[in-house]
Amino acid sequence: MNDLAMRLAALDPEVGAALRAVGHFDALLAARAGLQDVVRGAAELAGCAARYVDHERGLVVRAQPDGVLAAGSAATDPGWVRTGVEGTGGELLLERPGPAGTRDAVVLERAAAAVGTVLDRTRRGRPGADPASVEVVLDPAATPADRQAAAHRLGLTGPARAVALADGRWAVVCGGEPAPAGVRCGTGPAVPVEELPGSAELAALALRLTAEGTAEDPGPREVHADDVATVLALVRAVDDAPPLPDVRALQGAAAAGPWVLTTLDAVATTGSQRDAARALHLHHSTLQDRLQHAEQMLGWGVRDPAGRLRLQLALHLHRAARSGVGGRQGADRR
Repeated sequence: MNDLAMRLAALDPEVGAALRAVGHFDALLAARAGLQDVVRGAAELAGCAARYVDHERGLVVRAQPDGVLAAGSAATDPGWVRTGVEGTGGELLLERPGPAGTRDAVVLERAAAAVGTVLDRTRRGRPGADPASVEVVLDPAATPADRQAAAHRLGLTGPARAVALADGRWAVVCGGEPAPAGVRCGTGPAVPVEELPGSAELAALALRLTAEGTAEDPGPREVHADDVATVLALVRAVDDAPPLPDVRALQGAAAAGPWVLTTLDAVATTGSQRDAARALHLHHSTLQDRLQHAEQMLGWGVRDPAGRLRLQLALHLHRAARSGVGGRQGADRR
Protein backbone atom coordinates (compact mmCIF):
# COMPACT_ATOMS: atom_id res chain seq x y z
CA MET A 1 0.00 0.00 0.00
CA ASN A 2 2.79 2.45 0.90
CA ASP A 3 4.72 1.69 -2.30
CA LEU A 4 1.60 2.25 -4.40
CA ALA A 5 0.85 5.48 -2.56
CA MET A 6 4.38 6.74 -3.24
CA ARG A 7 4.10 5.93 -6.94
CA LEU A 8 0.73 7.63 -7.21
CA ALA A 9 1.99 10.63 -5.25
CA ALA A 10 4.58 11.22 -7.97
CA LEU A 11 1.73 11.50 -10.47
CA ASP A 12 -0.92 13.15 -8.30
CA PRO A 13 -0.11 14.17 -4.70
CA GLU A 14 -3.81 14.31 -3.77
CA VAL A 15 -4.48 10.76 -4.91
CA GLY A 16 -1.33 9.46 -3.21
CA ALA A 17 -2.33 11.13 0.07
CA ALA A 18 -5.84 9.71 -0.22
CA LEU A 19 -4.48 6.20 -0.66
CA ARG A 20 -2.23 6.61 2.39
CA ALA A 21 -5.32 7.60 4.37
CA VAL A 22 -7.04 4.35 3.44
CA GLY A 23 -4.09 2.31 4.64
CA HIS A 24 -3.72 4.38 7.81
CA PHE A 25 -7.27 3.85 9.04
CA ASP A 26 -7.23 0.19 8.07
CA ALA A 27 -4.11 -0.21 10.24
CA LEU A 28 -5.75 1.63 13.15
CA LEU A 29 -8.74 -0.69 13.07
CA ALA A 30 -6.52 -3.76 12.81
CA ALA A 31 -4.71 -2.56 15.95
CA ARG A 32 -8.06 -1.98 17.72
CA ALA A 33 -7.37 1.72 18.11
CA GLY A 34 -9.81 3.92 19.99
CA LEU A 35 -11.91 6.95 19.19
CA GLN A 36 -9.24 9.50 20.02
CA ASP A 37 -6.66 7.69 17.88
CA VAL A 38 -8.96 7.92 14.88
CA VAL A 39 -9.52 11.66 15.35
CA ARG A 40 -5.77 12.17 15.78
CA GLY A 41 -5.18 10.26 12.56
CA ALA A 42 -7.67 12.42 10.68
CA ALA A 43 -5.98 15.60 11.87
CA GLU A 44 -2.48 14.40 10.99
CA LEU A 45 -3.46 13.17 7.52
CA ALA A 46 -5.51 16.27 6.67
CA GLY A 47 -2.92 18.68 8.03
CA CYS A 48 -5.50 20.61 10.03
CA ALA A 49 -7.38 20.25 13.30
CA ALA A 50 -10.15 17.64 13.31
CA ARG A 51 -12.95 16.91 15.73
CA TYR A 52 -15.69 14.36 16.37
CA VAL A 53 -18.83 16.00 17.77
CA ASP A 54 -21.86 14.27 19.22
CA HIS A 55 -24.28 17.11 19.97
CA GLU A 56 -26.82 14.88 21.68
CA ARG A 57 -24.34 13.64 24.27
CA GLY A 58 -22.24 16.79 24.46
CA LEU A 59 -19.15 14.80 23.46
CA VAL A 60 -16.28 16.49 21.63
CA VAL A 61 -12.96 14.87 20.73
CA ARG A 62 -10.57 17.29 19.02
CA ALA A 63 -6.98 16.92 17.80
CA GLN A 64 -4.44 19.36 16.40
CA PRO A 65 -2.58 18.71 13.10
CA ASP A 66 0.35 17.28 15.09
CA GLY A 67 -2.01 14.72 16.66
CA VAL A 68 -2.07 16.33 20.10
CA LEU A 69 -5.50 16.29 21.73
CA ALA A 70 -6.88 19.74 22.47
CA ALA A 71 -9.97 21.27 23.99
CA GLY A 72 -12.88 22.00 21.71
CA SER A 73 -16.56 22.86 21.88
CA ALA A 74 -19.59 21.50 20.08
CA ALA A 75 -19.95 24.85 18.27
CA THR A 76 -18.50 24.58 14.76
CA ASP A 77 -18.11 26.75 11.69
CA PRO A 78 -20.85 25.82 9.20
CA GLY A 79 -18.34 26.18 6.38
CA TRP A 80 -16.04 23.41 7.62
CA VAL A 81 -15.96 20.16 5.67
CA ARG A 82 -17.73 17.36 7.53
CA THR A 83 -19.48 14.05 7.31
CA GLY A 84 -21.95 12.24 9.53
CA VAL A 85 -20.95 9.06 11.37
CA GLU A 86 -23.60 6.46 10.68
CA GLY A 87 -25.36 5.00 13.69
CA THR A 88 -23.93 7.47 16.22
CA GLY A 89 -25.71 10.79 15.72
CA GLY A 90 -22.30 12.45 15.61
CA GLU A 91 -20.22 13.98 12.85
CA LEU A 92 -16.57 14.22 11.94
CA LEU A 93 -15.18 17.61 10.86
CA LEU A 94 -11.98 19.05 9.44
CA GLU A 95 -11.47 22.61 10.62
CA ARG A 96 -11.10 24.28 7.26
CA PRO A 97 -13.59 25.54 4.69
CA GLY A 98 -14.89 23.34 1.88
CA PRO A 99 -15.38 22.08 -0.64
CA ALA A 100 -13.33 19.01 0.23
CA GLY A 101 -10.62 17.92 -2.17
CA THR A 102 -9.80 14.30 -2.93
CA ARG A 103 -7.58 13.88 0.11
CA ASP A 104 -9.97 15.49 2.59
CA ALA A 105 -12.95 13.58 1.22
CA VAL A 106 -11.18 10.24 1.64
CA VAL A 107 -9.85 11.16 5.10
CA LEU A 108 -13.35 12.08 6.24
CA GLU A 109 -14.97 9.01 4.74
CA ARG A 110 -12.45 6.53 6.12
CA ALA A 111 -12.18 8.24 9.52
CA ALA A 112 -15.97 8.34 9.88
CA ALA A 113 -16.18 4.64 9.03
CA ALA A 114 -13.45 3.92 11.60
CA VAL A 115 -15.26 5.94 14.29
CA GLY A 116 -18.42 3.97 13.57
CA THR A 117 -16.55 0.68 13.88
CA VAL A 118 -14.86 1.69 17.14
CA LEU A 119 -18.13 2.77 18.74
CA ASP A 120 -20.03 -0.26 17.49
CA ARG A 121 -17.31 -2.46 18.98
CA THR A 122 -18.05 -0.97 22.38
CA ARG A 123 -21.78 -0.38 22.04
CA ARG A 124 -23.18 -3.57 23.56
CA GLY A 125 -20.59 -3.94 26.32
CA ARG A 126 -22.97 -2.71 29.03
CA PRO A 127 -26.72 -2.29 28.64
CA GLY A 128 -27.48 1.36 28.09
CA ALA A 129 -23.81 2.38 27.93
CA ASP A 130 -22.71 5.06 25.51
CA PRO A 131 -19.88 3.54 23.45
CA ALA A 132 -18.13 6.84 22.82
CA SER A 133 -18.02 7.57 26.54
CA VAL A 134 -16.69 4.08 27.30
CA GLU A 135 -13.89 4.63 24.79
CA VAL A 136 -12.96 7.99 26.31
CA VAL A 137 -13.07 6.87 29.94
CA LEU A 138 -10.67 3.98 29.19
CA ASP A 139 -8.31 5.90 26.91
CA PRO A 140 -5.00 6.76 28.66
CA ALA A 141 -4.58 9.71 26.28
CA ALA A 142 -7.87 11.34 27.32
CA THR A 143 -7.61 14.55 29.33
CA PRO A 144 -8.80 14.39 32.95
CA ALA A 145 -11.70 16.71 32.10
CA ASP A 146 -12.81 14.55 29.15
CA ARG A 147 -12.56 11.39 31.26
CA GLN A 148 -14.60 12.87 34.08
CA ALA A 149 -17.25 14.11 31.64
CA ALA A 150 -17.44 10.66 30.05
CA ALA A 151 -17.70 9.04 33.49
CA HIS A 152 -20.58 11.37 34.34
CA ARG A 153 -22.41 10.35 31.15
CA LEU A 154 -21.94 6.70 32.14
CA GLY A 155 -23.28 7.31 35.63
CA LEU A 156 -20.00 6.37 37.35
CA THR A 157 -20.05 7.97 40.80
CA GLY A 158 -17.45 5.83 42.55
CA PRO A 159 -14.86 3.13 41.86
CA ALA A 160 -15.42 1.25 38.62
CA ARG A 161 -13.98 -1.71 36.73
CA ALA A 162 -12.97 -2.07 33.10
CA VAL A 163 -14.15 -5.29 31.47
CA ALA A 164 -12.44 -6.64 28.32
CA LEU A 165 -14.75 -8.85 26.26
CA ALA A 166 -13.45 -11.62 24.03
CA ASP A 167 -15.04 -10.16 20.89
CA GLY A 168 -13.02 -6.95 21.25
CA ARG A 169 -15.71 -4.85 22.95
CA TRP A 170 -15.32 -3.11 26.28
CA ALA A 171 -17.58 -2.49 29.24
CA VAL A 172 -17.29 -0.37 32.36
CA VAL A 173 -19.16 -1.46 35.47
CA CYS A 174 -19.46 0.07 38.91
CA GLY A 175 -17.16 -1.51 41.48
CA GLY A 176 -19.77 -3.82 42.97
CA GLU A 177 -21.52 -4.79 39.72
CA PRO A 178 -20.87 -8.11 37.98
CA ALA A 179 -19.41 -8.29 34.49
CA PRO A 180 -21.85 -8.72 31.58
CA ALA A 181 -23.41 -12.17 31.92
CA GLY A 182 -22.78 -15.04 29.56
CA VAL A 183 -19.69 -13.66 27.84
CA ARG A 184 -16.03 -14.55 28.00
CA CYS A 185 -14.21 -11.64 29.63
CA GLY A 186 -11.39 -10.32 31.77
CA THR A 187 -12.27 -7.93 34.59
CA GLY A 188 -9.94 -5.27 35.94
CA PRO A 189 -9.72 -4.04 39.53
CA ALA A 190 -12.14 -1.47 40.94
CA VAL A 191 -10.41 1.91 40.81
CA PRO A 192 -11.25 5.64 40.81
CA VAL A 193 -12.33 6.99 37.42
CA GLU A 194 -8.96 8.60 36.74
CA GLU A 195 -7.27 5.17 37.02
CA LEU A 196 -9.62 3.29 34.67
CA PRO A 197 -7.05 3.03 31.84
CA GLY A 198 -4.89 1.00 34.22
CA SER A 199 -7.87 -1.20 35.08
CA ALA A 200 -8.38 -1.73 31.34
CA GLU A 201 -4.76 -2.82 30.90
CA LEU A 202 -5.14 -5.44 33.64
CA ALA A 203 -8.52 -6.53 32.28
CA ALA A 204 -6.91 -7.16 28.90
CA LEU A 205 -4.25 -9.32 30.53
CA ALA A 206 -6.88 -11.20 32.54
CA LEU A 207 -8.83 -11.88 29.33
CA ARG A 208 -5.81 -13.71 27.95
CA LEU A 209 -6.10 -16.23 30.79
CA THR A 210 -9.68 -17.15 29.86
CA ALA A 211 -10.87 -20.07 27.76
CA GLU A 212 -14.07 -21.17 26.09
CA GLY A 213 -14.80 -23.60 28.90
CA THR A 214 -15.34 -26.50 26.51
CA ALA A 215 -13.79 -29.96 26.25
CA GLU A 216 -11.58 -28.65 23.44
CA ASP A 217 -10.65 -25.47 25.33
CA PRO A 218 -11.07 -26.07 29.07
CA GLY A 219 -10.67 -23.25 31.55
CA PRO A 220 -12.51 -20.28 33.06
CA ARG A 221 -14.64 -18.02 30.85
CA GLU A 222 -14.18 -15.10 33.24
CA VAL A 223 -11.01 -14.10 35.07
CA HIS A 224 -10.71 -11.27 37.60
CA ALA A 225 -7.36 -9.48 37.67
CA ASP A 226 -7.66 -9.21 41.45
CA ASP A 227 -7.55 -13.00 41.72
CA VAL A 228 -4.48 -13.57 39.53
CA ALA A 229 -2.24 -10.56 40.16
CA THR A 230 0.93 -12.63 40.48
CA VAL A 231 0.15 -14.59 37.33
CA LEU A 232 -0.44 -11.35 35.38
CA ALA A 233 2.99 -10.12 36.46
CA LEU A 234 4.46 -13.39 35.19
CA VAL A 235 2.63 -13.08 31.86
CA ARG A 236 4.09 -9.60 31.40
CA ALA A 237 7.58 -10.84 32.26
CA VAL A 238 7.59 -13.66 29.69
CA ASP A 239 5.56 -12.01 26.92
CA ASP A 240 8.55 -11.24 24.73
CA ALA A 241 10.42 -14.45 25.53
CA PRO A 242 10.23 -17.81 23.71
CA PRO A 243 7.74 -20.28 25.21
CA LEU A 244 9.03 -21.71 28.48
CA PRO A 245 9.97 -25.43 28.57
CA ASP A 246 6.95 -26.31 30.72
CA VAL A 247 4.62 -24.57 28.28
CA ARG A 248 6.20 -26.36 25.33
CA ALA A 249 5.82 -29.66 27.19
CA LEU A 250 2.16 -28.92 27.88
CA GLN A 251 1.53 -28.01 24.26
CA GLY A 252 3.21 -31.21 23.12
CA ALA A 253 1.16 -33.32 25.52
CA ALA A 254 -2.07 -31.60 24.41
CA ALA A 255 -1.42 -32.75 20.86
CA ALA A 256 -2.00 -36.35 21.98
CA GLY A 257 -5.73 -35.75 22.25
CA PRO A 258 -8.41 -33.42 23.70
CA TRP A 259 -8.56 -35.47 26.90
CA VAL A 260 -5.13 -34.23 27.98
CA LEU A 261 -5.96 -30.57 28.62
CA THR A 262 -9.38 -31.45 30.04
CA THR A 263 -7.81 -33.88 32.51
CA LEU A 264 -4.95 -31.59 33.52
CA ASP A 265 -7.26 -28.59 33.92
CA ALA A 266 -9.52 -30.60 36.24
CA VAL A 267 -6.55 -31.72 38.34
CA ALA A 268 -5.22 -28.14 38.51
CA THR A 269 -8.52 -26.52 39.51
CA THR A 270 -10.17 -28.99 41.90
CA GLY A 271 -9.36 -29.71 45.52
CA SER A 272 -8.39 -33.35 45.13
CA GLN A 273 -7.99 -36.08 42.56
CA ARG A 274 -11.32 -37.56 43.61
CA ASP A 275 -12.96 -34.18 42.97
CA ALA A 276 -11.23 -34.09 39.58
CA ALA A 277 -12.55 -37.57 38.75
CA ARG A 278 -16.07 -36.50 39.66
CA ALA A 279 -15.79 -33.35 37.55
CA LEU A 280 -14.65 -35.45 34.60
CA HIS A 281 -17.26 -38.18 35.24
CA LEU A 282 -14.46 -40.74 35.44
CA HIS A 283 -13.73 -43.61 37.78
CA HIS A 284 -10.83 -42.77 40.08
CA SER A 285 -8.69 -45.56 38.60
CA THR A 286 -9.33 -44.26 35.07
CA LEU A 287 -8.13 -40.81 36.13
CA GLN A 288 -4.96 -42.35 37.58
CA ASP A 289 -4.25 -44.08 34.25
CA ARG A 290 -4.74 -40.80 32.40
CA LEU A 291 -2.50 -38.90 34.78
CA GLN A 292 0.26 -41.47 34.50
CA HIS A 293 0.20 -41.13 30.71
CA ALA A 294 0.05 -37.31 30.89
CA GLU A 295 2.94 -37.15 33.35
CA GLN A 296 5.10 -39.22 31.02
CA MET A 297 4.43 -36.75 28.20
CA LEU A 298 4.97 -33.69 30.41
CA GLY A 299 8.13 -34.94 32.06
CA TRP A 300 7.01 -34.09 35.61
CA GLY A 301 4.49 -35.32 38.15
CA VAL A 302 1.30 -33.37 38.80
CA ARG A 303 -0.02 -35.24 41.83
CA ASP A 304 2.06 -33.53 44.51
CA PRO A 305 1.74 -29.84 45.55
CA ALA A 306 4.89 -28.69 43.71
CA GLY A 307 3.93 -30.48 40.51
CA ARG A 308 0.37 -29.19 40.71
CA LEU A 309 1.61 -25.58 41.07
CA ARG A 310 3.92 -26.12 38.11
CA LEU A 311 0.95 -27.38 36.10
CA GLN A 312 -1.24 -24.44 37.10
CA LEU A 313 1.39 -21.94 35.95
CA ALA A 314 1.97 -23.82 32.70
CA LEU A 315 -1.78 -23.79 31.96
CA HIS A 316 -1.98 -20.04 32.61
CA LEU A 317 0.99 -19.28 30.38
CA HIS A 318 -0.28 -21.65 27.69
CA ARG A 319 -3.58 -19.74 27.52
CA ALA A 320 -1.82 -16.37 27.54
CA ALA A 321 0.59 -17.41 24.78
CA ARG A 322 -2.05 -18.75 22.43
CA SER A 323 -4.61 -16.06 23.12
CA GLY A 324 -5.40 -13.81 20.20
CA VAL A 325 -7.85 -11.76 22.26
CA GLY A 326 -7.03 -8.74 24.19
CA GLY A 327 -7.13 -5.36 23.67
CA ARG A 328 -6.18 -2.33 24.93
CA GLN A 329 -4.57 -5.24 25.11
CA GLY A 330 -1.29 -4.03 24.51
CA ALA A 331 -4.29 -3.66 21.83
CA ASP A 332 -5.28 -1.80 21.74
CA ARG A 333 -4.49 0.43 24.64
CA ARG A 334 -2.03 2.23 22.56
